[in-house]
Amino acid sequence: MQDLHDQIKACTVCTAHLPLGPNPVISVGSKSKILIIGQAPGRIVHHTGLPWNDKSGDNLRRWMGVDRETFYNTEYFSLMPMGFCYPGTGKSGDLPPRKECAPLHHQILLNRMEQLELVLLVGQYAQRYYLQDKAKKTLTHTVQSFEQYLPRYFPLPHPSPRNNIWQAKNPWFADQVLPQLFARVQSILSLSESR
Repeated sequence: MQDLHDQIKACTVCTAHLPLGPNPVISVGSKSKILIIGQAPGRIVHHTGLPWNDKSGDNLRRWMGVDRETFYNTEYFSLMPMGFCYPGTGKSGDLPPRKECAPLHHQILLNRMEQLELVLLVGQYAQRYYLQDKAKKTLTHTVQSFEQYLPRYFPLPHPSPRNNIWQAKNPWFADQVLPQLFARVQSILSLSESR
């Protein structure tokens, strides 16, 4: 897995489209139990080289009830975005993840993660790519229907503070979805520690 990780870190396929240049940001392990597939690194993550090293990551960790040490332990979690490099900023936030990464790298990485028990699909790009025609017309409806995708997939909205308005409009997410996410993650982590 380390050789593959090093190959990906050296990827320059999208260089011409990346305003800050290539810097693939992933954290993967062959023994991981939970895979988190997000969108793409933001500016802070690009500069630190550590996935989810921002307020979105803080929110995501809080949703799952895990600390930073557990989150960055590849025995438990692998972190693989749809686009591995910071795509730049558009009129209303970061641009969409580059489309080259997932077809080039995802399946090769997934083939090495033989102990996965759960894949969190964070945001519409990951949900459309992995759920395909099983995804609902909107992210809201996909997340509302999360039980349909278990036990393999768990769709989530992006945990960015920008999504606080969405969460306020959809109180069922905190009431019904987050407790299920917390319970599922904690169950997997507890089983992993007892083995």
